[in-house]
Amino acid sequence: MTIFKEDPEAVKHFWTRMRKTIREEIQGATTPQPTWLRSSKVKELLNISDSTLQNLRINGTLPAYKLGTTWFYRLDEIMAALEAGRQHRKEADHEKQ
Repeated sequence: MTIFKEDPEAVKHFWTRMRKTIREEIQGATTPQPTWLRSSKVKELLNISDSTLQNLRINGTLPAYKLGTTWFYRLDEIMAALEAGRQHRKEADHEKQ
């Protein structure tokens, strides 16, 4: 995903908004948040398309587990991937300076 390559502030805003959205989803749930999420819920949480989720799964950004024909994702691994992306970008920005 290089759509933000030229604008580090856009990257920062995107990840801030993404973490806020996920936290709100988790806090606003009336039932306990499931540990395992289906693809449709992950796409909804991250506001991404089928093909983007597939690319994230294929390139290893988001770990995924297949049972039969259904893909499952762990919420804690999604959060860890978001944090890892945040850390990776911080390091890259630091190297540019």
